[in-house]
Parts: sequence; structure tokens; C-alpha cells
Amino acid sequence: MLNVLKNEKVIFISFIALLILTPFEHQILHASLFNTLALFFIFGVIMYSAVNVAHHAEMLAEKYGEPYGTMILTTSAVIVEVLMIGIMMTHSENINLARDTIVAAVLLDINGLLGLAAIIGGIKHGEQDYNFDSTNSYIAMIIVAMGIAMVLPMFVPAGMHETYLIFLAVMFIFMFVIFTRIQIKEHSYFFQYDYKIGVKEELKTHGRINGIYHICFLIATIVLIGFLSELMSVFMAESLRSSGLPLALGALAVAVISASPELLTAVKSAAANRMQTVINIALGASLSTVLLTIPAMIVLALVTHHEINFVLSPVQLVLLLITFLASIVHFADGQSNVLEGAIHFIIFIVFIFFTFTGLIG
Repeated sequence: MLNVLKNEKVIFISFIALLILTPFEHQILHASLFNTLALFFIFGVIMYSAVNVAHHAEMLAEKYGEPYGTMILTTSAVIVEVLMIGIMMTHSENINLARDTIVAAVLLDINGLLGLAAIIGGIKHGEQDYNFDSTNSYIAMIIVAMGIAMVLPMFVPAGMHETYLIFLAVMFIFMFVIFTRIQIKEHSYFFQYDYKIGVKEELKTHGRINGIYHICFLIATIVLIGFLSELMSVFMAESLRSSGLPLALGALAVAVISASPELLTAVKSAAANRMQTVINIALGASLSTVLLTIPAMIVLALVTHHEINFVLSPVQLVLLLITFLASIVHFADGQSNVLEGAIHFIIFIVFIFFTFTGLIG
């Protein structure tokens, strides 16, 4: 019991944060300094909680193997993301919040996360091998999904907007089911790479991991992140309003929080020369973000009668085109290196520049 309390101290920190800040929410809102401090404090606690989500997801990944492992990790991150976007939408008049968060998550995963991991892995191991069938499958699905959700709506008449949103939600759920089936059944070997790991040693490790324990605490941490996000969304909306900073920074914050578990796992995997795991995490997270977040936000918008916009801004469209063109060239040979990682990371830095200057929207 003491070991459980020690290992899951993030649960108690989150509870304490909620108990301290919730009663004084309105007083904090009216004091700009305390509002900013509270915002950074909650952001830190949520990041810490997200790392805990990563820990439990990694244990489940180790127990159940690939591709189930990275699916658990990426799905956990997307649930956190959907939860935070949904809560922030109820406190914000920004109709582009969901769009900006999805774009930020995709650019962060493909350029920031994968780029950084490729740089670290390349410096340590040189060229790193992976199964290029997986990258081809992921990239094709991401391009199609973002195209029909964020480009084609430019040509949909205003009177058919709601009908098209419902059509999108149904299509995306269908696409997610089909891709998940392919990933775990017919073409599961697309998403695997033989690292020559000793089978006996791997099975021994799997047997020592308590799956129920990690599932329960993973769910508990995600629920607490939801409550913390409720507070953060209120403080963030006030901070952005009073400071005049771009609203897209709120979307970037959500993307950073949801991607933090994946980033830690990806960097460790790259350093261990397991680039296939990095590919599954980065591209799998991007695809899951698009296929799960969009229908979830459509349903929420229709239920709450909240206006929502998925159409890309010109800057977002160009950044995504550059990202996908670079990805098609880089991910076609089944090997990553420092140069490829650096190119993607530069695209991510450019995205950050446009976000902070307010030119991304």
C-alpha cells in the first residue's frame, strides 16, 4: 500500500491543487498576477499528470506489445486532448480552437516529436531502421483525413455545413475502425520491426506487469486532468484576453500537454534504437488526433449548439503541405537520420514563430 501511495503521488498532488484553487477561482480571476501564477501552476500539474499517463501507458505497452502498446499510448493522449478541447470550448468563443489544436498536435507530433527523436537517435546510432509500410499507411491516412475535414469544407455551401459535419463524423469513425482493424489484424506486420529481442526475457517482463493496476490509475489520472483542465481553461481565457496574446497559444498549450507523454516515450525509444516505436507513436498520435478529435468535437458542437470551424488558414495549409511533402520524401526508404530530423524540427520552429506572432490563424 505504501508503495502504491509513493508511486501514485501525482494523484494526491492533483487533488491538493483542485482543493486549493477551486474555492478561490473567482478571486484569482480578478487579480492578473495570481491568475498568471495559477495558470502556470495548473499547467505544471497537468504536465506532471500527463507524464504519469505516459508511465502507465508504457507499462501496458510493454505488457501487450506492438502495435497494441503504442495504440494504448496514443489513444490515452488523444483522450486527454479531446477532454481538454471540449472543456475549453465551453469557456471560449474561439470557433477555431479545435482546428488550431488539431493542426498544432499534428505539426508537433510529426515535426517536433519525430524530428527531435530522429536527431537524438541519429546522433547516437546513425541511420535507424523501421518498417516503411507503416509510415506510408499513416501518412496516406492523415493526408486524406485532413483533406476531407479541413480543405474540402472550403467548397461546401453554408446551407450544407451541418450536414457535412455529420457526414464527417460518421466517415471518421468508419475510417478509425477500419484502420484499427488493419493495424491489429490483416496488416499488423506493417507496424512492427524485428529488433532481435530475446523472446523469453520479454515474456518474463510481461508476466510481472499488473495490467488492471495500470489501467485503473491511467483512467484515474485522465479524469483528474479533466477537472484540472476545467480550471486551466478559465484562467487561460482570462490571461490571453488581458495580455492580448494570440488565441492559438491556448491550442498549442493543449497540444503540448497531450503530446508530453508521447514525447518522453519517443525520445527514450529513439535513444534505445527503436525507431519503429517512435514512428508508431508520432504518426499514430497524429492520425488518432484527426480521426477521434474531429468527430468528438462535431458531436459536442451539435449538442451544445457551439459554432465550430475546421477550415485551415492559409499559413496552416502551407505548413501542412510542407510537412507532408517532406514526410513523403523522408519516410519512403525505411531509415531515419539526423538531417531528416533536423529538417522536420525546423518546420516545427517555423510553426512556433507563426503561432507566437499571431499569424497562424
